[in-house]
Amino acid sequence: MIYSFRNSGFRDPETGVYNQTYFMEVFNREWHRHIRDQQSLALLYLCPHIHETVKQPHLLEFFMKQVQEAILRTTDLVARLNNNSFALGLFNIDEAGTQIVLHRIEEKIEIFNLEYAKKHTSHVDYELAGYTCTPARNLSIELIFKDVESLTHELELEKHRHIELRQMQ
Repeated sequence: MIYSFRNSGFRDPETGVYNQTYFMEVFNREWHRHIRDQQSLALLYLCPHIHETVKQPHLLEFFMKQVQEAILRTTDLVARLNNNSFALGLFNIDEAGTQIVLHRIEEKIEIFNLEYAKKHTSHVDYELAGYTCTPARNLSIELIFKDVESLTHELELEKHRHIELRQMQ
């Protein structure tokens, strides 16, 4: 990816998705808008198991491009939180809509893994965890981030599941 100073303030230079600071600012703003409009939203964490090597310098960028293509709506956000996790903010969406997005992401990752397997002997494992909720004044925004992170760690420990969506009460 060619680095652009135009995007340097809010984009991750390695993957091209938004950075954590920008994501948190937008998610906080949307959280308060959703309280006012009584709309639901979803927060997802995606943790791909990609370890960049000299032989695969842009693998993470290509992987995340597939994920971004699965989202479709321009109002939703994808951001890099750290070296091995990404946050997805889906706004004005219910649980059924979020399930559809999860299914599209899973399909895109399957296609990515099939293409990747043609050239390499491995594939990319991942965890994708999330919560849907309708923000309210008595509900802490930090709680949804904490719960999604905990759910991601639960999935990491289980070998037979890699996707989970829950409804926050």
